[in-house]
Amino acid sequence: MTRQREAIEDVALSVSTRIRITLEHLDRLGTPPGLETRYCSAEDAVNHVSLSVFRFDDDALVTPHLARLVGHDSPLLHLRRQGDGGMFARFAEHAEELWRRGTSVREQQGLG
Repeated sequence: MTRQREAIEDVALSVSTRIRITLEHLDRLGTPPGLETRYCSAEDAVNHVSLSVFRFDDDALVTPHLARLVGHDSPLLHLRRQGDGGMFARFAEHAEELWRRGTSVREQQGLG
């Protein structure tokens, strides 16, 4: 799926390069409590390749990647938990389901 997205975006700073850069920056932080990174399972890649979700307790930053645009050219939604069943809950449930089926980056790197 990463290669498919790279073909769609057709930019020099590819998805795989952005993933690598992000992981390098996160690696510099060491292992602070609560910071976790995961790769999606191959079967789930189609379920969220065009969606970025960054969750921080009761806040989430969500970028629905629009057709043929890179993430930074797509809208960024800042969602706050306001109660059960709202937009925050829907994105959080979606991300949590995919998260459970993903693989720890540290484990894949043999650091887990």
